[in-house]
Amino acid sequence: MSEAAKLTRKDFVSDQDVRWCPGCGDYAILAQMQKVLPTLGVPKENTVFVSGIGCSSRLPYYMDTYGFHSIHGRAPTVATGLKVSRPELSIWVVTGDGDGLSIGGNHLMHVMRRNVDLNIILFNNQIYGLTKGQYSPTSEVGKQTKSSPYGNIDYPIRPVSIALAAEATFVARTIDRDTKHMQEIFTAAAKHKGTSFVEVYQNCVIFNDGAFAGFSEKKVRDDQTVHLEHGKPLIFGKDRDRGIRLKGTNPQVVTIGENSISEDELLVHDAAQPNLSLAMVLDRMVHPECPVPVGIFRQIERPTYDQLLHEQIDREKERSPADLDALFHRGNTWTVDESSGEHGS
Repeated sequence: MSEAAKLTRKDFVSDQDVRWCPGCGDYAILAQMQKVLPTLGVPKENTVFVSGIGCSSRLPYYMDTYGFHSIHGRAPTVATGLKVSRPELSIWVVTGDGDGLSIGGNHLMHVMRRNVDLNIILFNNQIYGLTKGQYSPTSEVGKQTKSSPYGNIDYPIRPVSIALAAEATFVARTIDRDTKHMQEIFTAAAKHKGTSFVEVYQNCVIFNDGAFAGFSEKKVRDDQTVHLEHGKPLIFGKDRDRGIRLKGTNPQVVTIGENSISEDELLVHDAAQPNLSLAMVLDRMVHPECPVPVGIFRQIERPTYDQLLHEQIDREKERSPADLDALFHRGNTWTVDESSGEHGS
């Protein structure tokens, strides 16, 4: 058995005091991450956490691994540089809805487009927590906060839709209250080759308490969420008697057995479908009757940015001249005739 296989959760717990508000959903995310990492078979010294700015971005301090607490919104950029220089590392990017989707939106979009082999965990509490309760890019219309006392008039960003539009090869969602499901999603994300993007609905107990209570609490979760499992029909409910079918391009909640409706009529989830339209439809099920989808929306294989970059470098090394002077003078070069001041090529 390798040394990595003998690791336990305690091996990933740092000696730093955890400084989040009591009851914050970040504790659950941290705990599940520390439980998952020992199961992956990756040595501690090959594991790195990179974060930006915000409550979520404290996480590298609490992991007994290498880490960077970088600058606002730029964690994907720092992580990209690290990955292309040290491709053997397992790198986790930790960000929040404010850090990753406002000032960091451009960086987040392009790291997913490039398919850099990174794991991105976006903590979404629909508020700016560290700076004390301003509305964020994911806050709902009408949200009253310190920066929107009369109600937020911005339309919110949907993180999963952004990831899908950027062609991320792994897109998933989980909830801080569902720890078993979170472990499953983190494990699947870690094993994916390419950019994995995971949105975690995370409760901010101080500035946005109960934002997700309507579907995240254990007593209502079965009836208000549907688990996306590749190759399986979309069935939910405590009695597993409700499902989702498509009426044209619109999702429709039905009761199995009612009006002769059978499981055969239900939508079967296909996470490997190249076409993004179905995954987009699932993310945008916003009708009050529709459950909130959690699980893996999309998982496809595509060459990674770091892989293609190193292949390109190796290819150019083989065909480039060994003579440094010849290399400098290859292609278009210019000389200056000092006597006339004219340029030649």
